[in-house]
Amino acid sequence: MSQKIFYLILIKPTHYDDDGYPIQWMKSSIPSNTLAAMYGLADNCKSRNGLGSDVEMRIVTIDETNTRVRPEKIIREIKNANAAALIGLVGVQSNQFPRACDLSKPFLEAGLQVMVGGFHVSGCLSMLPELPESIRALQDKGVSMCAGEVENGRLDEILNDAIRGELKPLYNFMADLPSINGEPTPFLPLEMVDRTEGRWTSFDLGRGCPFQCSFCTIINVQGRKSRFRTAEDLEHIVRENIAQGIHRFFITDDNFARNRDWESFFDKLIELREEHHLKIKLIIQVDTLCHQIPRFVEKAGRAGVNKVFIGLENINPQNLLEAKKRQNRITEYRRLIQAWREYRVTIYAGYILGFPADTKASILQDIEIIKRELAIDVLEFFYLTPLPGSEDHQKLYKADVWMDPDLNKYDLNHQVSNHARMSREEWDDAYKAAWTSFYSRDHMVTVAKRAASLPHGRTRAKLKQMLWFSLMYFHEGVHPLEGGIFRYKLRKDRRPGMPLENPISFYSRYGAGIAKRVVYYGYRYYSTYRLWTKARTAKDRYDYTDMAIAPPGDDDFEDLEMFTETSGGEAAVAKKHADEARREKILGAAAN
Repeated sequence: MSQKIFYLILIKPTHYDDDGYPIQWMKSSIPSNTLAAMYGLADNCKSRNGLGSDVEMRIVTIDETNTRVRPEKIIREIKNANAAALIGLVGVQSNQFPRACDLSKPFLEAGLQVMVGGFHVSGCLSMLPELPESIRALQDKGVSMCAGEVENGRLDEILNDAIRGELKPLYNFMADLPSINGEPTPFLPLEMVDRTEGRWTSFDLGRGCPFQCSFCTIINVQGRKSRFRTAEDLEHIVRENIAQGIHRFFITDDNFARNRDWESFFDKLIELREEHHLKIKLIIQVDTLCHQIPRFVEKAGRAGVNKVFIGLENINPQNLLEAKKRQNRITEYRRLIQAWREYRVTIYAGYILGFPADTKASILQDIEIIKRELAIDVLEFFYLTPLPGSEDHQKLYKADVWMDPDLNKYDLNHQVSNHARMSREEWDDAYKAAWTSFYSRDHMVTVAKRAASLPHGRTRAKLKQMLWFSLMYFHEGVHPLEGGIFRYKLRKDRRPGMPLENPISFYSRYGAGIAKRVVYYGYRYYSTYRLWTKARTAKDRYDYTDMAIAPPGDDDFEDLEMFTETSGGEAAVAKKHADEARREKILGAAAN
């Protein structure tokens, strides 16, 4: 019996920059966990002959942030093989949806089946009374939509429908989120990981989050009930990647500290590092109370965590309460950061600008307070954005309040709604000023001194990250999380509706821009190297101290501006004192 051929083309789209060109790099900075998860599931289906023993399944994965999508080449390969195919645009976020729509067009015109899935479709289906016109319009053109996750045999169902040419307009799995325990694990082949800076790959060990942050989409897409993999799954992921020379991992759980099995995961990693001598480095994401979990930070350090992302979001308790981020307590921020600093971990924090109580003056004051009083190495700024799938978006949608109709802007780096207390110009100025202030040379010197005051304080790594963020935001015009090494633009890939530029003017400007960046980047790297050298060779480096790295004390609440000058700071301190008094009373009663 002759074999049928079936192509599964998995594409993670990028999105357009302000000039209409896809944001693409020779090497991108963040690996796509969606691609890893989908490849793992698809490869498992292939190994089981999930489409039948008479079907040869060919899997192609493309991350458009580091690889150009050539529809005509893909179509020609499929047609020449006389094969059936499914073009899967996967992990599509709201800002990537316009690009996904544009990519689908040539495949549809060639008569191929196309499916779009990811947070945008899932979030809209979860939170809105009906699908937006943009999604329905794409369905009308013949594109199938997938909402939710496709473990537990669901991908097999979709692929078998596709090979028969019977895709449904919508696969809605939102009402029944699957278990991921024992499911095929995320994996990317080496040739894909090689296209990320530093050879990082990613995987998840848990999905879902128990908190209620109004700006978050995860709780409405992945659910508030957490689901977990096992320590055996973790070992399999690590060993499979190490076998192909990959030792660096980004664990994409939104809040690893709330994974009930965190300790067994860390114990397994510690065993692999200390007993089997595997070199493992990790990035994890945690909340602001993780330091209160006994052994969490200490075991994270031993497990190989050298970068941690903390959802700080804001230092104003009033803003945090309005966003339903009640779990963030500013009275714990200093102890949290000191705990991670003790283990020489590079501390990243996310900070949102544009909460209802914010003004331009309050934002700039808060950034200065953070620089003086919190030893954060890298701070990432975001506009408060009503992302489709969030409660914030749902409220504005139901109230028929204006939101920018161009989904390409919903990347947290553009204003897409209005602010009650700031004009658009003021909000924009505050956003730019926050980046300028935190990544000033003076503050880079301070961060270098703080790192150098610790033996093996990873001064170079921290300065390198600060430099990276500065270059991406100020000189590449993208948010650093969308950055990469050597940006390339292709004239004919410009967003439909925007005119093609004249080849001579386009390429001359593009070439001049590259030359200018090479010179400037060289200068910045050299000056940062000198800064690092000066900090690490200073004879008195271990004697350096400042307000941010001084051990937290009882007088912090009276002396630090974070508690005396922020909106709601004094109330937060009063609540902490009341909670401590109540706890002491309970303990005293128990002792008696």
